[in-house]
Amino acid sequence: MLEWRWTKNPRPGRSAMTRRTPPIRIKRVYDPPEGNDGARVLVDRLWPRGLSKEAAALTLWLKAVAPSPELRAGFCHDPRHWDEFRRRYLAELAGNGDEAMGQLLTLARRGPVTLLYAARDTRYNNAVVLAAYLSDHIKDIES
Repeated sequence: MLEWRWTKNPRPGRSAMTRRTPPIRIKRVYDPPEGNDGARVLVDRLWPRGLSKEAAALTLWLKAVAPSPELRAGFCHDPRHWDEFRRRYLAELAGNGDEAMGQLLTLARRGPVTLLYAARDTRYNNAVVLAAYLSDHIKDIES
């Protein structure tokens, strides 16, 4: 599980102290829910095989922030394609609907968010890219 927790104050002229931001975590949707997960958001376009909605214990399923079917098919979770996948997925996120990203950012401003994915690979998956993208876009969160 990855977690981003601290950010520097981005505004010039303000103190250089750091502020605590609600963490953005990532983990497999098949892992059991934990009390510190906060909002549990599935960020895959397809429902995970063999998992009931009750077992997933989701707050939200945001298909709109998942990679496009074409991008997902081209990546095939092959680490050799990771840099290209990451570049293209970031471009998709930047052009993605503001509503879906707004929902994620709102949840992140309220407290911890756990981005859930079904891929077996814990290092090379869309949630890793999305978590980094979100952490770069969260602003003005006071502890």
